[in-house]
Amino acid sequence: MSANPALTETVEDTLIPDLLPTCAEAVKAVESVLGAARTGLAARIPRDEKGRVSGAALEREQHAAHSLAWLATYVEALRQMHGWAERLTADDRFGTLEALILQAAFGEYLAQIGGGIPMSQGEYARLEDMGAGETARRALDAAPVRALIAGGATSLIREQIAHIIADRDAVATYGDCGLDEDYEMIRDQFRRFADEKVVPHAHEWHLKDELVPIEIVQEMADLGVFGLTIPENLGGFGMSKTAMCVVSEELSRGYIGVGSLGTRSEIAAELILGGGTDEQREEWLPKLASGEILPTAVFTEPNTGSDLGALKTRATQDGEDWVLSGNKTWITHAARADVMTVLARTVPGTTDHRGLSMFLAPKTRGDCENPFPNPEISGGEIEVLGYRGMKEYTLAFDDYRIPKDALLGGVEGQGFKQLMKTFESARIQTAARAVGVAQNALELGLQYAKDRVQFGQPLLAFPRVSGKLGSMAVEIMVTRQLTYFSAREKDADRRCDLEAGMAKLLGARAAWSAADNALQIHGGNGFALEYPISRVLCDSRILNIFEGAAEIQAGVIARRVLES
Repeated sequence: MSANPALTETVEDTLIPDLLPTCAEAVKAVESVLGAARTGLAARIPRDEKGRVSGAALEREQHAAHSLAWLATYVEALRQMHGWAERLTADDRFGTLEALILQAAFGEYLAQIGGGIPMSQGEYARLEDMGAGETARRALDAAPVRALIAGGATSLIREQIAHIIADRDAVATYGDCGLDEDYEMIRDQFRRFADEKVVPHAHEWHLKDELVPIEIVQEMADLGVFGLTIPENLGGFGMSKTAMCVVSEELSRGYIGVGSLGTRSEIAAELILGGGTDEQREEWLPKLASGEILPTAVFTEPNTGSDLGALKTRATQDGEDWVLSGNKTWITHAARADVMTVLARTVPGTTDHRGLSMFLAPKTRGDCENPFPNPEISGGEIEVLGYRGMKEYTLAFDDYRIPKDALLGGVEGQGFKQLMKTFESARIQTAARAVGVAQNALELGLQYAKDRVQFGQPLLAFPRVSGKLGSMAVEIMVTRQLTYFSAREKDADRRCDLEAGMAKLLGARAAWSAADNALQIHGGNGFALEYPISRVLCDSRILNIFEGAAEIQAGVIARRVLES
């Protein structure tokens, strides 16, 4: 289907002259807004002599604090979008589609900053909540900001984007995402794998609630998925976190259950690399990289959720062994795993994170019929709406013995700190998975809009439909750029918990929004289980919960912003 001539003839006319300089001025304006909001909220949240924010005050001002987190995320997203456009321009790769996406992103996000950023359904971040005052309003009244709001957040721009991408089926990301040729070769390889081996079967795996076939897992191992970022001298490929993002995107675009298999190994490898002994690294990392062993993360407990410091599962020394006792829940891929990274309390008399230690606990691989062959481990499956393919379990350890050298790093009381070091990579990868899920939703919605004829014309011809698709393409690119930025910061060995958290926060919302809108485009058929978009909707919902629920994530971001 060709783009709508009535729209494409006006594309150049809708672009703002001097777009990049105008966006640069708008970035300065929203940085002033963020500064005013930080100052306004800081007056209500005291800090101690070391500059640390009061936890009680942060909780009391929770809505305002989380509003600040969303504002900071939007500001960083716009900053990264402008940087993306500058890099493409320097390489002579900044085309009409990219210009439309940039203009729409700035127009929409600037409008939301002024009118209210949606944190969730029915919750909005408003400048007044943060005590931003007249300084923020004056900054938003600047001519570049007004021009972008008036000319960027328009239905015509969104429609133009949709009709252009409708003609670009061969362009995997619907716009140049700014990566070099090597990364695009990686994308092409994993896109082909996903399209050939995953997409044709994903919906059946979901409907039957089946594990991803072990043959697919082995093919992923052969492609290097599980050792992507593990150093070469330890059996991996030693690639960057940016490469990890590209791989996670494409696999998750095929099916989040497949994309998330790599996350299991990424978390385990990060734990061992960051906190393990040399012997533990040499023992476990080559096996993880090759796919010889599959890991599972055993952290969460009933009634604790995100409050990991309150964990009660205990590990006690008995001769040459450690003995695990306690209950865990929401353990992904637990049955088929060969090793568990277990967070347990080892220091008697402690009730917070300082008494926790991490263990590399071997287990016998199980299957659906006999998930836990070890007699000291029992558990049951948790039936879930989406995010299938690995299955979720409860676990109970009844004096389960593991070797003395299973203690990560060989030192007690370091488990929580060791886990915190993995959160940057885990959240970057989760943001990439969100981009992949959102991309899947866009592709499904676009194809249906092109194929489905109503009232004598394809759905794509209707402005509300094409407008939804255009909005999806824009926010996917915004989230992608924020994710790549956090990955580059990680690759440069700079602290990036703030950036990774922002990418995860925005990515989760973008994936849910894209899936919801794509289902709406399907109409009643989207509500039918036979259509893949029903699966994507269910899969997208978990992204706002795991690896730090949106509310937890916003609180962490707010604290960092206030303390900066």
